[in-house]
Amino acid sequence: MGARSLYFDRRMLAIGLMGFASGLPLPLTAGTLLYWLRLEGIDRTQIGLFALVGLPYALKFLWAPAVDELRLPWLGARLGQRRSWVIVSQLALAGAFLGLGATDPGADPFATARWALLVAFLSATQDVAVDAYRVEVLAEREQGAGAAATQAGYRGGLLASGAGALALSDHAPFSLVFTALAALLALGAFGVAIGPEPPLARGRAAGTPIAERLRRSVLEPLLDLARRPQFAAIVAFAVLYKFGDAIAGVMASPFYVDLGFTGTEVASASQVPGLAANVAGVFAGGWLVARLGVLRALVWGGIAQAVTNLLFAALALAGKDVALLVTAVSADQFAGGLASSAFVAFLSALCSPGAAATQYALLTSLMAVGRTGLSAGGGWLADQLGWPAFFASTTLLAAPGLLLLWWLASRRAAGRPG
Repeated sequence: MGARSLYFDRRMLAIGLMGFASGLPLPLTAGTLLYWLRLEGIDRTQIGLFALVGLPYALKFLWAPAVDELRLPWLGARLGQRRSWVIVSQLALAGAFLGLGATDPGADPFATARWALLVAFLSATQDVAVDAYRVEVLAEREQGAGAAATQAGYRGGLLASGAGALALSDHAPFSLVFTALAALLALGAFGVAIGPEPPLARGRAAGTPIAERLRRSVLEPLLDLARRPQFAAIVAFAVLYKFGDAIAGVMASPFYVDLGFTGTEVASASQVPGLAANVAGVFAGGWLVARLGVLRALVWGGIAQAVTNLLFAALALAGKDVALLVTAVSADQFAGGLASSAFVAFLSALCSPGAAATQYALLTSLMAVGRTGLSAGGGWLADQLGWPAFFASTTLLAAPGLLLLWWLASRRAAGRPG
């Protein structure tokens, strides 16, 4: 199959549009939301706690079996198992976007937090359904192209609700911003409309008791991972590898507000080139893995993502400097992409044939723990240290993950399991 016929397949277009819808909600529980909170005068400690609304991304494996096994009434009979779950999550997300935009975080931040938590839950559910659709609708030889289509759409969604929303917020109230983003979910719904429904999910036998399905889909893959040598160290490494980067990232938007950057400046000077740098870092990380191996690529990625946080410390000392902002964000995004490629390769190598989807979901949920639960204290730390020392400290917070990586690598070099 030629590249042209592969990428112009309507399944690929559907997957790309669904990926766009998957990318839209994430900044509404992180960057864009936190920027709005800071504009409304919410203090940094409270803003840091808002990172906890992202917990559904870490816990989505708990209800993923329901998306696999439960057939939705009426829609399930017409659209099929996968597309019905995607469209229902998108419709619910549109309502949650409108509800979030109607809140006033300055007057009632808890109401804003509740709506943001609902957005995160529905977004995580959509991710489960979209990932399942992509895996099942494509043949094995098409999975690489499907992943590329998803990533292209996903980053487009991030750009729209990140840079696009921030730029629009300079000229319109956030209620209108969220209304516009809810309307953009129609692109994902169009993807559902044009995409064919995959065949019935493999391994789903009619009449199989739900307890048996849960045992096969959740318990057995988890136990398989837990029996691996050094599994506790692997779990700790998965949580801590991006710890420093996560704490720095969750406070980036309040930092931009404090330095006086407008939404348009942040969008045009940082997020757009930042996304391009991230894509370049992903490809560079893949080259490093092929050239040096997974463990050495992880070392270089971990060092890069730690060191680039020092550029934000320099920006804090320099004050409002658009050129330095572009440099800092681009370098940080490149390093993040570099580390992510090696990290994904590391996690993928841990998965067993036949259980890879469930095990990978479990392992990536551990990554989300580091990004949400452990980063919730970022606002408090910034209040105590001030911005320059805060970003310098996030460089040091990368040390535990790198030390664990050194220990795991030494075990492998010594010929021990794991």
